[in-house]
Amino acid sequence: MRLGGAASVGLVGLEATIVEVEVAVVSGLPRTVIVGLPDAALNEARERCRAAIAQVGLPWPAQLVTVNLSPATLPKAGSHYDLAIVSALLSAMEEVPPGRLAQSVLLGELALDGRVRPVRGLLPAVLAAAREGYGHVIVPADQVGEARLVEDVEVVGVSCLAELVGVLRGAAPVVYEAEGRTPPPEVRSVDMADVAGQLEARWAVEVAAAGGHHLFLKGPPGVGKTLLAERLPGLLPELGQAEALEVSAIRSVCGLGLDGLVSVPPFSAPHHSASVAALVGGGSRMAMPGAVSLAHHGVLFLYKVR
Repeated sequence: MRLGGAASVGLVGLEATIVEVEVAVVSGLPRTVIVGLPDAALNEARERCRAAIAQVGLPWPAQLVTVNLSPATLPKAGSHYDLAIVSALLSAMEEVPPGRLAQSVLLGELALDGRVRPVRGLLPAVLAAAREGYGHVIVPADQVGEARLVEDVEVVGVSCLAELVGVLRGAAPVVYEAEGRTPPPEVRSVDMADVAGQLEARWAVEVAAAGGHHLFLKGPPGVGKTLLAERLPGLLPELGQAEALEVSAIRSVCGLGLDGLVSVPPFSAPHHSASVAALVGGGSRMAMPGAVSLAHHGVLFLYKVR
């Protein structure tokens, strides 16, 4: 029996946990089995990894391949385990040395032609890796900037499986340019100066912003309730480092993309007919944040239509 291992991260909502990916190659009928509560997307990693390995000219073992995802009691969802699975398999086949994998966390989805695709939730996954003491992460090349938002972690980007194999064999990684860790200040697109009149309402909005109070706006359509609510975030101070990481992590899990840390308090205005799940989040196996979470450290605007 040949064994190999690598590390990835499991996400349940916004909670991230290090997942140990173990691969055993033993005598038996040629097939690949994934255990450890995988979902459908993760089960299909067998076909993605097999096709990608063929693209770089490496063999897939003609034996029984068992992939175990530990802790086995934690439900696993998503396609970001692909890089860890293929790396653990190559380590078991002695195609790459295991030393580089010991302190590395791998995140990324494989295409059938060997390309490495971006994944959701990269930022909270890298934060979990840093928290658990991993000093090296391998991520899709398109998400190097997002991963580098986390301090004290060496980030290596790979655009294809061939680059990953080269890095694991000790080759110098390709350096991908990314946005700096401190992006330019975000431009606030709306401002309270746009509101004409409504002196008492503007004063109420300013008081709510200064004291962190809830605000109830009532009036007929067209008097400026939404106009005022949209400009409330412009009165709030910019987010601190910890707050910006929390808000950015939520956006990362939602797959909204990040060019840098979100420094401006967010504004979320769900439609009046939004369901409970759309408001508070939900989903099967992998819960996704809702409108309430997207307003974290910012403003949640709920309006009622009679």
